[in-house]
Amino acid sequence: GQEGLTETPQLWGDFPVWDFWTTFTIFFPAVTGIMTGISLSGTLKDPRRSIPIGTMVAIATGLVVYIGLAFWLTGAASAQALVDPENRVLVEKAVYGPIVLAGMLAATFSSALGSLIAAPQVVQALAIHNILPFGLNERFARQNRRGEPMQAMAATTVIAFAALTFAALAGGLNAIAPVITMFFLLTYTMLNVVVLVEKALGMVSFRPTFRVHWTIPLLGMVFCTFVMFLVSPTFSLVSLVLVLLLYGYLARKNLVATHSDVRSGLFMSVAEWAANRIQNVPAAPERTWKPSVLVPVETTSALRGSYRFLSAMTAPQGSIHVLGLALDGNVSVLKDLDLLTQAFRNDGLNARMTVLDADDFVEGVRNSTQVLRSILFRPNILFLRLHAQSDLAELQDLVERTAAYRMGIVLLARHPVIELGREHLINVWMSPQEPDWEPDLQRSNQDLTLLLAYKLQRNWDGKINLCMAVPDEETRLKAETFLEQLMTLVRLPPNTNFFVYVDEFEHALRQAPRADLSAFGLPREPDLHFSQRIVDVVDGSCIFVRDSGDESAFA
Repeated sequence: GQEGLTETPQLWGDFPVWDFWTTFTIFFPAVTGIMTGISLSGTLKDPRRSIPIGTMVAIATGLVVYIGLAFWLTGAASAQALVDPENRVLVEKAVYGPIVLAGMLAATFSSALGSLIAAPQVVQALAIHNILPFGLNERFARQNRRGEPMQAMAATTVIAFAALTFAALAGGLNAIAPVITMFFLLTYTMLNVVVLVEKALGMVSFRPTFRVHWTIPLLGMVFCTFVMFLVSPTFSLVSLVLVLLLYGYLARKNLVATHSDVRSGLFMSVAEWAANRIQNVPAAPERTWKPSVLVPVETTSALRGSYRFLSAMTAPQGSIHVLGLALDGNVSVLKDLDLLTQAFRNDGLNARMTVLDADDFVEGVRNSTQVLRSILFRPNILFLRLHAQSDLAELQDLVERTAAYRMGIVLLARHPVIELGREHLINVWMSPQEPDWEPDLQRSNQDLTLLLAYKLQRNWDGKINLCMAVPDEETRLKAETFLEQLMTLVRLPPNTNFFVYVDEFEHALRQAPRADLSAFGLPREPDLHFSQRIVDVVDGSCIFVRDSGDESAFA
């Protein structure tokens, strides 16, 4: 062989076949073999120590070898000779040509073997975690007696042959090199994003043994993204879309991670930032109001019986705080309460559960509301049930005590037979606005009543009737004008009707259209005996509602 430089080195300039970035996309996959070693981390004795050291040593070694080789080639042959596929410059210019051929073959086979080892293990891991579609998980999760994933190996072999066939039809490996480069650059981008986010959050759990300044992952993220779109905007967009589709698919799988990830810390930091900011912003509860319901229950069956109503009352953006009260330490009656709470979450609601030991139902609820009133996202509605066997004195005491906590009250009385019927028609009984008939719902304590009726109507695809009982015809005309104006100001659905009855209240209840649910305002000093009598007169399910003072149906 020949040695020494025979040409003047050309390190930069115009080259006859490809520009710099095209050459980069072809060359880049050749230096990503380092990732194969990371894929085999499960076989390492001490991966935490070996991966950082091995990765940096491999990068440094590869950098020296490739740059040295580039310098040598620029002097060993002309640019025309280097791009000629028939010219074997490395073999011809080497001191001993056969050793170069042996090295090339060894590198090719080692890369192939590395892929055959790493890729099937990745496929097997995906199958073990039930990520693969079309029922392939059970098949590819198998392994033979020696612990080798033969099914996954066969699948990756077929995929590799398909890629090679496509490359041959498309004009060679150089044709698919840009696609491979895009996915590797996207992988490096996400690695830099993860490191940058972890460092920015400043969590104690992020204690890397190999430390870098935060500017390093920032520059890595920016340059990887920049190079992607500089090389090929089309392939970059295709790669991003495929990754987003894959992420959406995995998100829908509701996978249970074996280790925590950075997302919870990121969302927590954003929430803390928002919580600190909101303290310096004037409060606007009327504009931002949404139902956040505290549901105290003594048994799981009590929550199960109110499940559909609570879902319709809070969906889609509300939240439910389930408070299980274990009276006298009897936790057995609260069995499966967590499953019902999870069912709320599966339905898209923000639901959480707490079990509290309590000697008394009223004291348990009162203590909980006192604690919760100081948190940022506190419950704004207390949900209670009224039935024939209810301890009215206990309920009365509870309703009166929570008046000081700025919490609304929703008291549900379900009919024992028809319950919520078709879940369609809602009668909302309004109080006369005498003497001036101004649309002031705070005075009549009915903002929350109308807001909940609106949410129920939306979730039931139902209809609202505004009803009122007045003493004479003159008042009836004022009432009709008021209700018509109210429908506009509150922005109730177009199919809303109103009915004004010149009669006593209890007689008017019998004249109103038969509803699946009747809603009434609950006075500041309620008489629950009267509420129970109304339920008997209506002969249907009812809710009795008291405002917290933070709602406005006009907002």
